[in-house]
Amino acid sequence: MKELARFLLSNAQLDFSGEVSIDQIRQFLREDDSREARTLLAKLIEDKGVDDMLVTVADCLKEHIPNGIDEEVIRQQLQFYSES
Repeated sequence: MKELARFLLSNAQLDFSGEVSIDQIRQFLREDDSREARTLLAKLIEDKGVDDMLVTVADCLKEHIPNGIDEEVIRQQLQFYSES
């Protein structure tokens, strides 16, 4: 069972249900004037959409599954993405 659990954990995939647009992200961040929010919006504009962000963040979050994923972990991954 341990080996199966390890296998399943290492091969788990994350996906986000629902669609999100750059306009929706602007709405989510409308009251956030932090450097992180501005950097993320600039990166999304440069990338011409949110698809790359969603794939990258989901892939990076995989390594956090064993320890748990919370809002702080997701925020950190968004920051890493926007600075890449």
